[in-house]
Amino acid sequence: MWSEIGTGENKIYLSLVWHSFMVRKVVVIGMGYVGIPAAALFADVPSFTVVGVQGRSKRSSWKIDWLNEGKNPIGGDEPGLSELIARVVKKGTFKVIEDISTCKDADAILIAVQTPTDAAKRPRYESLKEVSQQIGRYMRAGTLVVIESTVAPGTTDNLVKPILEESSGMKAGKDFFLAFCYERVMVGRLIKNIVQLPRIMGGINEESTRRAMELYVHIVKAKLYPTDAFTAEVAKVVENTYRDVNIAFSNEVALVCESLGVDAYEVRELVNTLPNDPTNPASNPVRNMHYPGVGVGGHCLPKDPWLLKSGLDTYGKFKFFPEIIVHSRELNDSMPLHVVDLVEQALAEHGRKLKGAKVAILGVAFLENSDDTRNTPSAVLYAELRRRGAKPVLHDPVVREFELPFTSNLDEALTDADAVILSTKHREYLTLDLGELRKKLATPVLVDGRNAFSWEAASRAGLTYRGVGKGRREDESRRLESA
Repeated sequence: MWSEIGTGENKIYLSLVWHSFMVRKVVVIGMGYVGIPAAALFADVPSFTVVGVQGRSKRSSWKIDWLNEGKNPIGGDEPGLSELIARVVKKGTFKVIEDISTCKDADAILIAVQTPTDAAKRPRYESLKEVSQQIGRYMRAGTLVVIESTVAPGTTDNLVKPILEESSGMKAGKDFFLAFCYERVMVGRLIKNIVQLPRIMGGINEESTRRAMELYVHIVKAKLYPTDAFTAEVAKVVENTYRDVNIAFSNEVALVCESLGVDAYEVRELVNTLPNDPTNPASNPVRNMHYPGVGVGGHCLPKDPWLLKSGLDTYGKFKFFPEIIVHSRELNDSMPLHVVDLVEQALAEHGRKLKGAKVAILGVAFLENSDDTRNTPSAVLYAELRRRGAKPVLHDPVVREFELPFTSNLDEALTDADAVILSTKHREYLTLDLGELRKKLATPVLVDGRNAFSWEAASRAGLTYRGVGKGRREDESRRLESA
């Protein structure tokens, strides 16, 4: 049973039986887009000290050094994060080390490691399993363990809990406490989302949930919602699957509009004129059609529908195939291939084959003004262009490192290219002079995957323009060609 304590949006629900959960040291395992801002926020809480744990590798060693120097390793626009990291490092309340044995005197341990899917769309839990074993080996009685990594439904109770119990020799829910409290971060607003968005607290038992809420009330100003771990796991993957399905609808509409010779972005704008009417939620006419585009990237959306399906396949009480979810995911995966088709069609108008053509891909990050390359559609574009015999060149002004070769020199990418694909809407690309771009290209083809340019402006610059969802009417084509 829960009673409500607090006022305003920052409410905490505590058990009627009060048990004081004193936190002095928090360990955050995994210094990525989730772990870094969470660790920094906890380190800014009076009387808290935070230790981040990150293994050294070729790609991550520099991050450890930067963080310990008070520098922000996350590139792009992240309001407030650099200042926060600098402040807590200067205060001496935050440091990053490699040694996970620091868990031995932690009051709370947060797990924020990556949980990807494999080629067969099944969860890959190597990091989660390894970290759980190591935590269990070192943690003391009374410790709260929180999983922030997104996992398939059933993972907390059926994978993490048994590993922790076996390696620690303690009983979950009695000797130590375990909860799944999922993050809602988004690149570009990491701090804002952690602090301002409601948080779901899912413990393996009531005491685990309560202790998790007592921890997160220190950094979350919005409402905390208590539930069980399994329900919280389902909520997380459904939340992201909801967005993925909605994007798939917009992408399918974009293909319809291309075929009909209509601008999908104008259609979206007209559809979304239906207003929000909070006075009658049951019959609210509001529409919020998403943007179509070159593809869906990031750590969550490309995998979370598969995590949901994995949980269903493993623990579902009856056989059921989630067709809309699966087909939406497949449609979103297909969008980079459609963009390559657009390149091929535009090149054909100039008597140029895709095979052997130099194609500049503008943007490696999946999101504008960010350095996040996880599951970026640009990698699929690159692979598909290579498969069809083209010579793709990747460019990005923000990204520091990527598994594929890329350049930060825009002239190098554009000069003598036969086609340009705008894959990421970085601000640097929005200021491109299309007339000057035309002069650099060997073949004047521009394919717009993010609605960054207009067909009219590109045509006036002498470029053959294609865009996702940008169908052309024949009368417009003739009018502009004669202008």
